[in-house]
Amino acid sequence: MNKSFVKFVTDFGPLVVFFFFYYNSDKNLKVAIPPFIFATLISLFVVWLIEKKIPTVPLISGVLITLFGGLTIYFNNAIFIYIKPTIINILFAFTLLFGKFFSNEPILKKIMGKSLSLTQEGWDLLNKRWIYFFLFLAILNEFVWRTQSEEFWVNFKVWGLLPITFIFTAFQVPLISKHKINE
Repeated sequence: MNKSFVKFVTDFGPLVVFFFFYYNSDKNLKVAIPPFIFATLISLFVVWLIEKKIPTVPLISGVLITLFGGLTIYFNNAIFIYIKPTIINILFAFTLLFGKFFSNEPILKKIMGKSLSLTQEGWDLLNKRWIYFFLFLAILNEFVWRTQSEEFWVNFKVWGLLPITFIFTAFQVPLISKHKINE
């Protein structure tokens, strides 16, 4: 089986499952979250079967989906699933912020250093930009779930945050080009 297809399915499959159950249950989070958790866990298991390891970001995301989805169902309170993206983005920002103190280099360099060669200044700038971006996403998520309908928030998580992330990433190309080390 094609590895990139499997990656695509394991990355987006749980989301498709969530949307399917959410919109086929009259937009009921309590109905959509259990299959979402189950699909996420299956996705992580498939990744482990193929790669014999689970990358850190999907693992953290899977644990938080299971935790906050479970709390949402147990306490019958959607606030837990609403704050999950906020917490994930804050965790990512703090990991990038404080990671340098434990590894003597930006965490982004540890994660992406094999596929991207940048000057130290480039890594520092890219790391800072991602810290600010993750904090921005956390604040944006808080604003949206507190001021908009549940359905708007559900759609915003995919059709808002994903394009915003792609656009932000595209805007990093000039910085990467400027600080790229030609080997």
